[in-house]
Amino acid sequence: MTADRARLTRLHRLERIRAVARDQAARDVAEAEGTLAQLEALAMRTRSMAEDYRDATPGDGFALQLVRHFVGGLGGITAATGYEAQQARNLADRMQAALSIAERRRAAVEDRALAERRNQARRSQAQALGARRTIGTELE
Repeated sequence: MTADRARLTRLHRLERIRAVARDQAARDVAEAEGTLAQLEALAMRTRSMAEDYRDATPGDGFALQLVRHFVGGLGGITAATGYEAQQARNLADRMQAALSIAERRRAAVEDRALAERRNQARRSQAQALGARRTIGTELE
């Protein structure tokens, strides 16, 4: 009986470990999603700024040259931010997949612990009289 209790204790410990891993994965997903949201907002703001300056009509040629140069720089920043947002989206997707795997692992251990608990309860129940093995033959 102590071996059964030790097995159940190990399964509960493993379940707690898997729950901690799942919680860590959830925190990682939240962090990745937050970073993604910030980068997408930044990309939208820089894109909007570039469009606003692109439509501006400066008074002379030098001002036009400065605005075009500035808009080109904003375009580079927008492209870099868009790339980083895509990388953050990929990372968030990978983190979400890791969270899903961690939850499946935790649920599997939980199911094993529940099955072990049921098996131990079934083994510990007293057998009904009809379930006992009879001695002798049916002819006696």
